[in-house]
Amino acid sequence: MTLLRRLLQTPEGAFGLAILTALLLAGLLAPVISPGDPLRIAGRAMLTPFTDPNLPLGTDRLGRDVLAGLLHGARTSLAVGIAAALSAMVLGIFVGMAAGFAGGLVDEALMRVVDAFQIVPGFLLALAFVSILGVSTPVVVFAIALGTWADPARLTRAQVLSIRERDYVAAARVIGMHPAEIAFKEILPNALPPVLALSATIVAGAILTEAALSFLGLGNPNFATWGSMIAEGRSVLRSAAYLSVLPGLALAITVLGVHLFSEGLSRALARQEGRDG
Repeated sequence: MTLLRRLLQTPEGAFGLAILTALLLAGLLAPVISPGDPLRIAGRAMLTPFTDPNLPLGTDRLGRDVLAGLLHGARTSLAVGIAAALSAMVLGIFVGMAAGFAGGLVDEALMRVVDAFQIVPGFLLALAFVSILGVSTPVVVFAIALGTWADPARLTRAQVLSIRERDYVAAARVIGMHPAEIAFKEILPNALPPVLALSATIVAGAILTEAALSFLGLGNPNFATWGSMIAEGRSVLRSAAYLSVLPGLALAITVLGVHLFSEGLSRALARQEGRDG
């Protein structure tokens, strides 16, 4: 039975995967559903939802299409979240592998660096870097990754420390396998599943961090983002609550979908390990 089938057999995994698939399709089809620049003026300002068939979710204070903003904002949020999570995972796995496999002074030095990054809240670290380096999508991705790589590094190290003492690793040493070959062929594949389960949580945190930075005006102004849409609507919250509620609801659904997917993936991996064992 494949991992996907095990994932779909869990209610959390199936529901979370459905949400994420819908969001991915919305982001990918955004140029088709709402072609053109989502930040352009599309109609009369403050048009309420469901009053114009061409603008089903209405317009904001500047007359921009809310539906276009939501669809293109999904692309931005998912792209930044996945890119930041991928960067954090690669860096964390590399540091964790090096620390756990080398041991000794290398382990101590790398873990002190990990401790230093874990002391500072990830959002504050991202906020500081974006404020210093300037606002751009690569900087936002780098800043978010810098605040989230420590957890996968620590988890990878713990997995490596456990796996490197097992019999098949000792057998690989006895037959003369190169240490790098042992690390990447024998240890890394067995250490990855718990770390990959953590990646979904990192994606959710990255999406929230990107939204928070955009809300504070530190997101890329050339792209539609849910955080900037929420910030745009807060000044007219009483008269046009939909301007903040709709992107806030999209953000909440996305984080819920990622969380459910993470729970389902963890259960599926646990079942697979139990059967393999």
